[in-house]
Amino acid sequence: MSKSAVEEQPQKAFGWAARDNSGTLSPFPFSRRENGDDDVTLKILYCGVCHSDLHTIKNEWGFTQYPVVPGHEIVGVATKVGKNVTKFKEGDRVGVGVYVGSCKTCESCQQDLENYCPQLIFTYNSYNADGTKNYGGYSDTIVVEQRYVLRFPDNLPLDAGAPLLCAGITVYSPMKYYGMTEAGKHLGVAGLGGLGHVAVKIGKAFGLKVTVISSSPDKEPEAINRLGADSFLVSSDPAKMKVLDKLTLRISSLG
Repeated sequence: MSKSAVEEQPQKAFGWAARDNSGTLSPFPFSRRENGDDDVTLKILYCGVCHSDLHTIKNEWGFTQYPVVPGHEIVGVATKVGKNVTKFKEGDRVGVGVYVGSCKTCESCQQDLENYCPQLIFTYNSYNADGTKNYGGYSDTIVVEQRYVLRFPDNLPLDAGAPLLCAGITVYSPMKYYGMTEAGKHLGVAGLGGLGHVAVKIGKAFGLKVTVISSSPDKEPEAINRLGADSFLVSSDPAKMKVLDKLTLRISSLG
């Protein structure tokens, strides 16, 4: 007879889990592994809500394995570190993103591009090599190998910074790759949802000229006045959309 989630591993944990595709989360006692020699244990203080979490709990992608504890924009404080851990110490402000494991030997892993590893292990709705199931950041604690833990700067608020671990890197990565870190370049951001908000803020932090493109005219005040975009285009206006030819790079945040 298989053991329950509470009994599988020695460290007690508590989270919020979906047990079916209703989209409802309910209290879920479960367990985590003990902190290993290469591990960092986090006390989770905040976890961002990614739209992937919503897709997963409702099984909209068709591969959810219930029960599932979502959450992969995790931030908190290190409460325990293994004897081989050199990057972190107890009390450090740390974060965990979308994945918690990889093969470590393939070309992608060797180039610090673990997200392309064919044996990538996701933070939740996945299984480790030993067969134990991973539960995400809608919980009170998590144990992660130090390779997949990130340090949070002291000047970055944990609650506000949590979305950078998924939404942030999703828009930052192409901007960095295509050289959109130089002041004066012109960035177009299609859509002003979660990713779009972050793209505008990062673009302005780099000194870019930022144009928001949206089908919702009522989002203009937020784009201009709150987020600091330089201009706003309504995508249904063909004449105004001609400006797209002048953009250095366009990022689509549309799902």
